[in-house]
Amino acid sequence: MGRSAEAERRTRETQVKVRLELDGTGGSEVKTGVGFLDHLLTLWAAHGGFDLTLQATGDTWVDDHHTVEDVGLTLGTALEQALGEKQGIRRYGASLLPMDEALVRVVVDLSGRPYLHYDVALAAPSIGDFAVELVPEFLRALVVEARLALHVDLLHGANGHHIVEAIFKGLGRALREAVALDPRVPGIPSTKGVL
Repeated sequence: MGRSAEAERRTRETQVKVRLELDGTGGSEVKTGVGFLDHLLTLWAAHGGFDLTLQATGDTWVDDHHTVEDVGLTLGTALEQALGEKQGIRRYGASLLPMDEALVRVVVDLSGRPYLHYDVALAAPSIGDFAVELVPEFLRALVVEARLALHVDLLHGANGHHIVEAIFKGLGRALREAVALDPRVPGIPSTKGVL
């Protein structure tokens, strides 16, 4: 079963190209023009065990919003395509991830029904020049195109950088578990017969 996909998105604001291999080694080459997003996606791939190649250009002279959102949309499309009919996957994944003083819970269901619960309050409006409001924007875009349910809760923590890193590492680990093949599930992991 080849579990990889390529996806591309072109608008007047951005151009994004993604190649994703679910059964990878965690290697990545990410260039979005948004340095902190590159860092976060590198962590996501490493902790998910995914091979990720991602190139993006966008109107970052306006701000980073369009690029961050469109990267989320395109990565979500690639994830959905790489999963195919979702036969034999575990479907659910969860991670309780510490990063120094921060502790984040990330739970995923590859249900085919997009939903984002995001309960994370960050004290500062930005991490460096990265607006923290872009984190849920990225996740919402990913959720819509990947057609998954995602719950992200900050249990405790103070440092914004640590919290956001924990979210992306936790998302990688939760997805790694959810996309894993389960030899006891030969078909689609749903009593409906479809996800």
